Amino acid sequence: MSQPAAANWYPDPFGRFEHRYWDGNQWTHHVGSRGQQMMDPPAVAPLAHGPMQTPAARINQQAARTVKKLGLDEGAGAGGGLLSEPILVVNQKAKLFERKAEYSIFDRTGRRIGLVVERGHSLSKVALGANGTRRLQIFDEVGQLAMTLLRPATVLKSTVTVLGADGAQIGRIVQENLGVLGPLSGRFNVRFRLESGGDELGTIYAENWKAWDFSIQDPLGAEVARVTKTWAGFAKERFTKADNYVVEIHSPMAGPLRFLVVAAALALDTVLKQEVESPRRHRGRRRFL
Repeated sequence: MSQPAAANWYPDPFGRFEHRYWDGNQWTHHVGSRGQQMMDPPAVAPLAHGPMQTPAARINQQAARTVKKLGLDEGAGAGGGLLSEPILVVNQKAKLFERKAEYSIFDRTGRRIGLVVERGHSLSKVALGANGTRRLQIFDEVGQLAMTLLRPATVLKSTVTVLGADGAQIGRIVQENLGVLGPLSGRFNVRFRLESGGDELGTIYAENWKAWDFSIQDPLGAEVARVTKTWAGFAKERFTKADNYVVEIHSPMAGPLRFLVVAAALALDTVLKQEVESPRRHRGRRRFL
């Protein structure tokens, strides 16, 4: 195989713009046409033959190891897409100075099946920081918009609205309490409600006062999915705000609940952990938004 091409501008392999920037390893969001530069997320699955025969579907070994460590690498179901996979690994891109969040979503084998990009830079975010308006767009394995997460500016409790590709509301993830800081908080841990069309579809419960692991339960209290925060690596944990999550979906589900569960890790990270230092780095300085 030829060596990967050097970082430079090349013809956009997705055909949407005249040029797209190749950073030496992958296609980036930086595009240009008629002398103007813009931002456009690359497609996820034919992804990226690079200029010099870069592999189209590199396996993320860290994601695969994370799944194996949790004992979730066995079983049927791998090989589907964003809205059918039973195991999703959500990795936030590490940035020393982050203005807009970016995530990749992998299946249990480490194959990338989704890309998440934060859009816009609202005045409320400039003024309120983590409490400002946040908009995340989720693209599926073929680069099509799957859903959008919108968290309006907030002071205390947050609500994340999940919109479909057509912009119509699918449902909401509603923060019900602020959580109680302390090892004896128990049932007062932070909690979210999943709802769609006025119906309650389930609840997300933080399982400890640090709000790192979450149980997603149906209205009868049966667990249907889990969100587990995993070790991101020393460099990420020490120097950046990047977080990694594994979403485990116990049984096939469809409709609004599937979209809300897929969106859960991103919503939790946006509400609870964006621009908040990890307790592993600075214990006792945790706060909920």
